[in-house]
Amino acid sequence: MPSPNPGLVKPRSAVLPTDGRRQNLSVVLQTLYTGGAQSRAELARRIGLTKVTVSDLVGALIETGHVVERGPSTAGGPGKPATLVDVDRTGLQVVGLDLAAADVLRAAVLDLDGNIVARAERALPEIDGERDGTGVLGAVLELTGEILGAATRRVLGVGVGTPGIVGPGGIVQTAPNLGWTDVELRATLADATGLPVFVCNDADAAVHADTTFGPGGDDVILVKIDRGVGCGVIVGGQRVRGAHHAAGEIGHVTVGTDGGTVCRCGKVGCLETWASAAHLEKALAAGEGPAALRDAGERLAIVLAPVVAALDLDEVVLSGPEHLLAGELLATVDHTLRDRLLAGPGSALTVRIAEHAEDIVLRGAAALILWDQLGVA
Repeated sequence: MPSPNPGLVKPRSAVLPTDGRRQNLSVVLQTLYTGGAQSRAELARRIGLTKVTVSDLVGALIETGHVVERGPSTAGGPGKPATLVDVDRTGLQVVGLDLAAADVLRAAVLDLDGNIVARAERALPEIDGERDGTGVLGAVLELTGEILGAATRRVLGVGVGTPGIVGPGGIVQTAPNLGWTDVELRATLADATGLPVFVCNDADAAVHADTTFGPGGDDVILVKIDRGVGCGVIVGGQRVRGAHHAAGEIGHVTVGTDGGTVCRCGKVGCLETWASAAHLEKALAAGEGPAALRDAGERLAIVLAPVVAALDLDEVVLSGPEHLLAGELLATVDHTLRDRLLAGPGSALTVRIAEHAEDIVLRGAAALILWDQLGVA
């Protein structure tokens, strides 16, 4: 039951059956996923549809294997106990791929609550010190086959978080770190597995993990700091894509006019040269840690401030190596943002570290499949 608009909008209320049975099926799944096991009568009250309609929808979802009956309710009351239904959390699994790590490809089988059941890795292939794009694609296919073999339940689909710019149809338009240009990753994986596949940028996957399995709200920007700097943005519950599918590519924004290191893109002073994990690790090793962390935090906040103000966001989340981000860098981002933003009535900005950052792309890729196949977020 694929979503009519995958990865974008959280269903908020039921619509008339004539406006789309598919949407109502998604609303039932969303309500069960977030609210847990409940009776058909409870579902009808929460959703605002008739008991007959909800019973029909639940029956259809049981037939497709998305929903199961959990037995009678233990709540007291007159009459026969109602039968509880829930999303089949133990009978369905999702595969997530994280292609954004520096030297390995990572994969996992996850349950519907984002818990990792099994893991696998592959080294990133190179030829003469250069990334072998064809070899990388082959390694991705091998890794996908291996991790699917580790699944213990029916797999809903394969979610992929990749570096670079992902266009319509899951085509990776450019990912220099993988040696890819216009790689039809979604179609290739779908043909190889026979499963639904959803591909997005790794930072976009990360922000979906934060909002689906973590505390993230409907208006948040998540900055992913590793070998580069990128971000995913959710506004009003919708992921921002941009006119060229490159929303969140802030790593090569020039910050300051005081020079800096020449970036791999050829420019001087890109945010990535100040705030990437590699730069910060080198600074720590050279004994320049506190100053480098403050500098990176200030420059990152300078880039983020107009975005936070223009979109009226209420959460800024940093994801990456915790020993680099927590402490000096986080505090500097928080302080600098508050200095640069106009505090309005009732405004409250939260600046925090992401939970489970080491697995955030894997979990986000799984979250996208949950949306694409179940309509839940």
